[in-house]
Amino acid sequence: ATLLHRNILANVLQNDAWLQPALKKPPHVDQLFIVCALPLYHIFALTACYLLAVRAGGVNLLIPNPRDMAGFIKELSKYQVNSFPAVNTLYNGLLNTPGFDKLDFSKLKTSFGGGMATQRPVAEKWLAVTGCPLSEGYGLSETSPTLTCNPADADKFSGSIGIPVPSTWLSIRDDDGNELPLGEAGEICAKGPQVMAGYWNRPDETANVMTADGYFRTGDIGVMSPDGYTKIVDRKKDMILVSGFNVYPNEIEEVIASHPGVLECAVIGVQDARSGEAVKAFIVKKDQGLTPEDVIKFCATQLTAYKVPKQIEFRTALPKTNVGKILRRELRDEKKAAAA
Repeated sequence: ATLLHRNILANVLQNDAWLQPALKKPPHVDQLFIVCALPLYHIFALTACYLLAVRAGGVNLLIPNPRDMAGFIKELSKYQVNSFPAVNTLYNGLLNTPGFDKLDFSKLKTSFGGGMATQRPVAEKWLAVTGCPLSEGYGLSETSPTLTCNPADADKFSGSIGIPVPSTWLSIRDDDGNELPLGEAGEICAKGPQVMAGYWNRPDETANVMTADGYFRTGDIGVMSPDGYTKIVDRKKDMILVSGFNVYPNEIEEVIASHPGVLECAVIGVQDARSGEAVKAFIVKKDQGLTPEDVIKFCATQLTAYKVPKQIEFRTALPKTNVGKILRRELRDEKKAAAA
């Protein structure tokens, strides 16, 4: 994705404008202090941590190895942080590490979830422990990255990706590029000064993701409510087709994650002779006594029958990017290779 200087600078200013209401909340902070537990080569860290701190004359606390949770917590104990951008898996990992609940978060003004879907059980526990609501946002490398976010001074988790940042337009469209009515699911398309110039030396690919009226096709399925808040349904390519019904992994993962015996989970579609595809869940246990039957029964109380996982596989860890985003693609590729 080719990002011009003006794309990046526009997004820094958009993020800065978003941050201001949170900074006005008491107590007063003389210098913005941001936790940066993301690799700086990733667009989330580059814009929302590093360059935002430069713009604000702030400080970045660099955490080279956030997977070392005990070491991470030891570093956090030395400072009073104001802004905490991270992915859902990182928030969840910290919350499940001894000593995190003893830290001083009296000056934490905003926690910004991005990079992957933020799960309600994690957001609610984060608020209970830190006293700071989790504001989920949304964006891509192609958009520098921020397109939307919940207000920085929100007092609770909304379950949506919020509203567009300044100078940004969002449009929910069907496969033919037609705008859909509010409340209907379709592809999220966006326009604004932070949208890339195009894919490097790939005019064909650039043309595939741009609409005739200049909107960027994100590849994500979303629904916009009458008040302008958008909820991500899932990635188009992650959708599972069970007996002709669309099933989205995000919904199932949020239910499974709310089980007290589950630490992390991921859901994919696998081939099934009867239904075409079936739902399979990969789970890292918190409670070692957890059984597949426990998970299936729990899901059956909260999900329509065709959405309930038919297969459960327990693992000690799930594949992730260096940012901490769970890679469903790797799990799908494993299953395809095994089948072949």
